[in-house]
Parts: sequence; structure tokens; C-alpha cells
Amino acid sequence: MKKFEYLLLTTDNGIFKGIDYQKLNNQLTQLGFQGWEVVSTVAVSNTGGQTAYLLTTLKRELPG
Repeated sequence: MKKFEYLLLTTDNGIFKGIDYQKLNNQLTQLGFQGWEVVSTVAVSNTGGQTAYLLTTLKRELPG
């Protein structure tokens, strides 16, 4: 049976700063080189309904 480990990545740059997509792309590329695969990305909103940050779930298979 395959076994996996999971990683949660947040892009919490503050509500009014926005999300640095180039930084996110670089992080995901580096994690991909380490064997991580994106499973999902969810926009998390603040009480005003604006996107506060992204929560990305990644997984990679454990050896053995």
C-alpha cells in the first residue's frame, strides 16, 4: 500500500498586500523538485469576504 506525507503551504502576505504569485510559483517549483505534488488550493477569506490568503495542500509518496 502506498503511503504519503502532506504539507500545508500558506501565502499569508496580509490582507491588503495581495498575493505574490511569482513567489508562490517559485516555492511550488522548488517543492516539485523535492517530489511534492499540489493536491488542492483554497482561497481563505477574511470576515469582509476578501481573500486573506491561499492554503495549498501538497503530498508526496513515502519510500517503501
